[in-house]
Amino acid sequence: MPAWLEAVIRSVCILIGLFIITKLLGKKQLSKLSFFEYIVGITIGDIAGSLSMDGDINLTEGITSILVWSFFPIAISHISLKSKKFRDFVEGNSTVFIKNGKILEDNLKKEKYTVDELFEQLRKKNIFRVADVEFATLETNGELSVLLKRDKQPLAVGDVFPNPAPIKEPQTVIMDGRILDEPLATIGLNRSWLKEELDKQGAAIENVFLAQVDSYGQLTIDLYNDKIQVPQPQQKPLLLAAIKKVQADFELFALQTENAEARQMYGKNAEKLAEILNKVEPLLKN
Repeated sequence: MPAWLEAVIRSVCILIGLFIITKLLGKKQLSKLSFFEYIVGITIGDIAGSLSMDGDINLTEGITSILVWSFFPIAISHISLKSKKFRDFVEGNSTVFIKNGKILEDNLKKEKYTVDELFEQLRKKNIFRVADVEFATLETNGELSVLLKRDKQPLAVGDVFPNPAPIKEPQTVIMDGRILDEPLATIGLNRSWLKEELDKQGAAIENVFLAQVDSYGQLTIDLYNDKIQVPQPQQKPLLLAAIKKVQADFELFALQTENAEARQMYGKNAEKLAEILNKVEPLLKN
């Protein structure tokens, strides 16, 4: 058998084997690998590369070696799922670096971490003052997790509006110029609605590279031709204008109605709509 053909056969067999092993090991991301798993991955890759190119290495022995190296992380993963003590022994524990704005120098030395390295990790998270940090810990995968002090945390919608309405995942309804019926059905819409919305924006389906519908029912599109300016969706501004009109009508009715009971009803509804406007206006203006 020619050497090149043998290398091809070996490489294909090893690639298939590595694919199966990867599926068995799971979908853990590279950044989540433990040190042991990282070393195992490098070793298996080195063995696989040697088996592909070196015809003098016995294929059976090489595959056996790969299987042995693969068995240990799989076995350790299963044991770790059932035993926290074993998991702590294998993967280690997180280490606190900052607590209540104070750096714990002994923990830095324990992990062989310099202050410069700590500052670098904080800057990557847009944090430039240690005093702003309530809690920072080095995770077992080497990533730094940081909790800012309460007064330094960014303002969230829930801080302004208690119990805000949940935001649903945007649905992609057109991709590469083709309509995706399943996402449309998920949000209770159809092709007729989609065509009508595209007509409002002056776009044909075949010219649309990507189209998404958000939780408010707004359609945003991205055309193949980036030079064409697409008008912004008007659903939110129209809804805001409609609420303002109704609120103004209630106030007008309250002033014009002679019946005291009706005047009171219109006045109360006008006040309720004014409260609603204060809450939804920042959302509908975006």
